[in-house]
Amino acid sequence: MTSGYNDESANGVYFDAATATPLHPVARQALLAALDDGWADPDRLYTQSRRARQLLEAATAATAEALGVRYDEIAFCASGTEAAQRAVAGGLCREDRTATTLVLSAVEHPCVLDAAARHEAGGHGTSVAVPVDRFGRVDLDAFAAAVHAPGVALAALMSASHEVGTIQPVEEAAELCAQAGVPLYVDAAASIGRVPVPAGWSILTASARKWGGPPSVGLLVVRGDTRFEPVWSHPGPVGLPLVVAAAASLRAVLSEAETEAERQRAMVARIRETIAASVPDVQILGDPSNRLPHIVTFSCRYVDGEALLRALDRRGFAVSAGSACAASPTAHRLAGSPVKRAVKGGPEGEAAGRPLHGLEAMGVLADGTLRVSLHRDVSESEIDRFLGLLPEVVANLRAEAGISCL
Repeated sequence: MTSGYNDESANGVYFDAATATPLHPVARQALLAALDDGWADPDRLYTQSRRARQLLEAATAATAEALGVRYDEIAFCASGTEAAQRAVAGGLCREDRTATTLVLSAVEHPCVLDAAARHEAGGHGTSVAVPVDRFGRVDLDAFAAAVHAPGVALAALMSASHEVGTIQPVEEAAELCAQAGVPLYVDAAASIGRVPVPAGWSILTASARKWGGPPSVGLLVVRGDTRFEPVWSHPGPVGLPLVVAAAASLRAVLSEAETEAERQRAMVARIRETIAASVPDVQILGDPSNRLPHIVTFSCRYVDGEALLRALDRRGFAVSAGSACAASPTAHRLAGSPVKRAVKGGPEGEAAGRPLHGLEAMGVLADGTLRVSLHRDVSESEIDRFLGLLPEVVANLRAEAGISCL
């Protein structure tokens, strides 16, 4: 009995780097070396622990240097999701409770929306979701009005959309926040290692697995002059070898970023142009120019997105339905949240089979949506094969559904 998947799919083409990127060779080398030298508890006093402590300090210093921040502003967490939730919770905490409102864009990552929903469900304050345009870019006028309203404790704006690749106006938003005296939290998971993150933020998070580092390493950076309370217990120790590998890969990826971005930008431009010309009734999503270099997202009318994803997987191509993260269990329990209503569904809507919350907020076609995201090992020949196969796959699925497109 066969699974229905051909042999090619087992070793096929991976086009989902926005979710997780294959381990960078430098990360692999650093991880193996750290497994030999960094296995001891760095908080002890004996020789093996002192060696582990030296590795941890070197990794922290290298990460701080790579990001242009201070050593003591860096903290490692067990995941990017944990880092994001700590960022929101810590940024909202005020002992005097004079400001309790969180302002965020309607297209923030589900883990940030989840943190906002927790804030509301716990009775700690309110959240205001700022609308975006059809490219997913936040409305700066609405953002300015929201952060200048009384009682705002924190604003959140991702550096770029993980769904469609649109780069957000972080620098302009940071200026608005500075004028209002509100700290700005930036989820930079989608952009670190791809494009520079503009200055002006107060809190920043990222995920190592998205820049080519190992999984289970999140990064939380809090500027020294930011009001921030670690409202959760101190994070447990992240595996030191993983931290070392994350730091080494970050430096390597940043050194390659400009060249790799140019290569991937050309690939994405070709994908966008070819799909628009070869697949009827398709909509290319996101900003056509001010975008991340490695992501292209498109929607095919009259096609079920999951069916399209599975059909491509059977032919050896791993792509995404558009979201870099599934909804968390907490979000399921928070139906009725103002944040959920503001974004027309929120993360729990994704889990229930509704269109992705970011696409709904953009007001764009959400059926048959696929996201292709590239990593450093993707080749031109793989792009050629994908572009040659996609029109046939879409046409076959439409024919099975009784749809004929001219």
